[in-house]
Amino acid sequence: MMKKSATTIEQQIEILRSRGMIISDDEKAKEVLSDIGYYRLCFYTFPFEKSYPNLNNRTHEFIEGTKFEDIVALYYFDFDLRKILVPYLTRIEVAFRTAMTYYISNKYISDPKWFVNKSVVNPDYVRTFRREVYKELLRTCPTLQRHHKKYPSDRYAPAWKTIEMMMFGKVVYLYKDLIWNDDQRLISKRFNINQASTFLSYIDTARMVRNACAHGLVLFDYRLPMSISKGPIGTLAGEERHNLSGMLKVITYLLGQVSENRVIDMQQEIEQAKQILQEKSLFAYKKMQKIAGF
Repeated sequence: MMKKSATTIEQQIEILRSRGMIISDDEKAKEVLSDIGYYRLCFYTFPFEKSYPNLNNRTHEFIEGTKFEDIVALYYFDFDLRKILVPYLTRIEVAFRTAMTYYISNKYISDPKWFVNKSVVNPDYVRTFRREVYKELLRTCPTLQRHHKKYPSDRYAPAWKTIEMMMFGKVVYLYKDLIWNDDQRLISKRFNINQASTFLSYIDTARMVRNACAHGLVLFDYRLPMSISKGPIGTLAGEERHNLSGMLKVITYLLGQVSENRVIDMQQEIEQAKQILQEKSLFAYKKMQKIAGF
């Protein structure tokens, strides 16, 4: 198989045209490709291909009538959607992190370093914590550096300092590795969820969407590798257990446990972004609706 070579922007435009895309303004297309990049933009051309969603034996031929403007409109909708969701996901993350620190630290009030106590947290998590989590925190977090300078005999800073500095995903894993279901339920009940397993499904969904936003992944076509659990949002059917529609229901529920007003704000911003997409490209809007499910 012949290896692909780098192409110029002019060649990229001709490739898109040869596959059936309508490009009416070459200068604008050059500007967009120079700004976004051909490879990144092609993530958004995929849904307009005749073979979508098949990734094998792709011809890359576009559906008749596909315009360059359709692709760009979909790209900017996805960009705006990530930008909208991040502040609200951060609200969920902070509330979860606060609940972890508050409820478990007050339960084990005589052990401010309960996160490395093998009677509280899975021993495998504790065994690898310093190497896989704390070592990096010590390298990058001035708060912990100052703590250890002041208390040089401490192997770890207390939970309210350590957990505050941990990445969202690491806090989710800590929750998952709490040994006792009653400890997990102390946090899940903060979000009005009785089943710890359901809460773990929800907070892990929020974590994955947050990571997708942070790394600039294609969001409207993003799929969870696991199914979303049924719970307060109700039973999700079919694709909704994996697609953006289901994810947004989870995010809406969790955010509502933090602030109902922020739910209203988020929904209004999403609807506005959808309306802008619809006005710019009805074709792209219908594609997005079918794939994302909302």
